[in-house]
Formats: sequence, structure tokens, C-alpha cells
Amino acid sequence: MNKDLTVGKPSTVLWQFCLPLFGSIVFQQLYNIADSFVAGRFIGENALAAVGNSYEITLIFIAFAFGCNIGCSVVVSSLFGGRQYGEMKTAVSTAMISSAVVCLTLMAGGLIFCDPLLAAIQTPAELLADSKLYLDIYIWGLPFVFFYNISTGIFSALGDSKTPFLFLAASSLSNIAVDILFVTAFKMGVAGVAWATFLCQGVSCVLAVLVIALRLKKIHTTQPVRPFSLPILKRLAIIAIPSIAQQSFISVGNILIQGVINGFGPAVMAGYSASIKLNNLVITSFTTLANGISNYTAQNLGAEKPQRIREGFRAGLKLVWSLCVPLVALYLLAGNLLLRAFMDHPSQGALDSGIAFLWVVAPFYFVVSTKLVADGILRGAGLMRQFVIATFTDLILRVVLAFILSATALGSTGIWCAWPIGWGVATALSVLFYRASAAREFAPKLS
Repeated sequence: MNKDLTVGKPSTVLWQFCLPLFGSIVFQQLYNIADSFVAGRFIGENALAAVGNSYEITLIFIAFAFGCNIGCSVVVSSLFGGRQYGEMKTAVSTAMISSAVVCLTLMAGGLIFCDPLLAAIQTPAELLADSKLYLDIYIWGLPFVFFYNISTGIFSALGDSKTPFLFLAASSLSNIAVDILFVTAFKMGVAGVAWATFLCQGVSCVLAVLVIALRLKKIHTTQPVRPFSLPILKRLAIIAIPSIAQQSFISVGNILIQGVINGFGPAVMAGYSASIKLNNLVITSFTTLANGISNYTAQNLGAEKPQRIREGFRAGLKLVWSLCVPLVALYLLAGNLLLRAFMDHPSQGALDSGIAFLWVVAPFYFVVSTKLVADGILRGAGLMRQFVIATFTDLILRVVLAFILSATALGSTGIWCAWPIGWGVATALSVLFYRASAAREFAPKLS
């Protein structure tokens, strides 16, 4: 059901809208967690390392899908909030067409450059075949990834966070079952893990696109609806390109960091592969909540209600911090058990590396979640220059420090220390940019 985010108490509206988004991203992450879980438990430590190694490259593709999702979601939110339904439908079709072009381009590039990318991150010889196999299958499923992301962006723009949650819950649970079936019963190895994800994402994508089409058909408008619009494409690009750049740089940075980690051997690689999945579950969840805050911001600006944005920022902080408390406690107190879930008879080196990562990084979730809430408002308001500065500061610091600190006596632990330092500096910038924008961009509209 479509929901107007411009009416009602901001804290109540955000909690009702964002909590299903949080549930959705938890299930979304189950795709990758299930792959690693099944690979580690039923195939072996090398299979877990191969899937984790490939995952860093798949994040490049996800970055583009995520950027298309955000661009579409913010523009459609603004048009929906402003009751410009004809332009809103044009924005949807424009986003679909442009995303298809981007997707096909990435598929061609991925199939051509898969081997050089794996070589660039110093993939060990014993992991190369499985890493390439997983990547090839993943690339053929990219259309499902793209169109599903566009569909969820549209659902969020219309104020509906429950429908994508239901899709993801069913799809993710199915993925776990199919993963286990393909690997244990059909003995398909790493290929079984990849094909399970391919099939389950495909079904979820097709259903989501069909529901979106039916939902839009019910929204009546007297305005003309065009299949494609260059002005709207420009609006989409203004939001999408910085978001793609952000996520792509994260992916490239992670690939560079993965190269540093690979130099410490398969045990550290396996420990990192398991712990980074747990970390990504949290960060991606907070990022998705920030996307919801972007939708909230865009709808309220479209409806000319900027005064609600400051209240939304405070409500957003309470939301993410309330989620930080149990997550940080879980990772610090039960990290060993969580890591063991990914690995059958793990080596002590793998466990030590994973636990060290969680102990260094998890306490700083309170910091990075604050940054993501501020980023959500900056992006929803179209203040992309400020968003890019804060985000790239974090990413550059993390990559540079990973190289520097890993060469010290800290060893692999030095790599983990790069996360909180980058997060701390970038959070300070994001909050400063938000406060300046709240005084300059939003307040004058109140008069």
C-alpha cells in the first residue's frame, strides 16, 4: 500500500516506514550469508574463501544497481510527494530503460574482465577456479539484481516498505533451502551456491516488477506519461551517479583491501570473509534505513514541508542507535559462535582474525550510523556535493590506512583499525554538512 510520508508525527512515520526496510535488508543479506554459510559448512574453508573473494567483485555490480535504486527512489519520492503522478510514471519508465542499458554494459565488461580482476586482487591459485565460476554465474543474473533494485526503490518512493520485505523474506529463506539442496544433494559445489542465488533472485525480481506495474496502473493521472524523458534522466543521474561512485569506490577500496588481506594467507582470508559478512549485514541495514530517510526527505521537500526534516533527523538517530545496542552486544559477546556458523572445523587463525575484526569495528557502529542518517538527508535533499565529500573522505582514509597499518607490527589487525578511523572523520563531516544545510537550505523555506 502506498503511504504519504508528509503527514503524521515524523518519528512514528519513520519507524513504521523504516523498520520493514530493516527487515528487508536483513533478508537481502541472507543471500550472501547463506552462500558463505553453505560454502563453509558443506564444502570447505577454501570454498568459503573463494565465495568471499568473489563477493568483493560482485559489490561493484551491486554499486551500480544501488545507485540506480537511489536515483529512481529519490526522484519518484519527490514527484509522488508533489502529486505529479504523470511525471512520476515517466520517471519510472526512464529509470527502467536507463538501468537496462547500464546492466547490459556491466555484464559485457564483467564477462571480459573477470580474470584480470581476480588476478589483480592476488587470488590464490587454489581458489581461482571456484572464484571465477561463482562470478560468471552471478554476472548472468545481473538483470535480476538491477530490476529488483529498481522495483524496491519505487516501492520505497511510494511509501511502501512492507511489500519488498515480504518478497525478500520468502526469497531469502528459499535461497537457503536451495543452496543446501544443490550443494548436499546434487553435489554441485560452489556452482550450486551461485545457481541457487540466481534462481531465487530471478523469481523475486519477476514478481516485484509485476506488482509495481499493477500498482502504478492504479494511480490515475490526467498528465501525459512518456516512456522516456531526458530532463528526468538528468535528475536521476544527479542523484544516481554520486551514489554509484560512492558504492563503486567502496567496492574498489574493498578489492584493494582484499588484496592486502590475501597476502596474509587463506586463514585470514576465511576469517575476514565470515566477519565482513556480519559487518556488511549491519552497515547495509543502516544504509537502507538511511535510504528510507532519503525518501522521507524527498517526499517532504516535494510537498514543501521542510520543517519536518529536522524532526526526521532526530527520529532517525534514535532508530539506528536503538538497533546498534543489541547488534554491538551480539557481535562482542557471541562473535565466536557467529563465525563458527560459517566454517566447519575452522582453523584457529581464521577464528582469531574474524574475532579481532569484530572487536575492533563493532563498537563504532554508533558512529557510522550517525553518518548514514545525515547522509540520507543530504541525498534526499539533492545535496550531493556534501554527500560525496564526506563519503569519499571515509573511503580514501580506510584504503590508505589499511595499506599503512598492515605493514606495521599490528599486521592484519592494522587493516581492521582503518574502519573506525575513516568512519569517525567522515561522520564529523556529514553532521557538519547536515547542520549547515538545515540552517541554509531548509530554514529559509519556512518563512
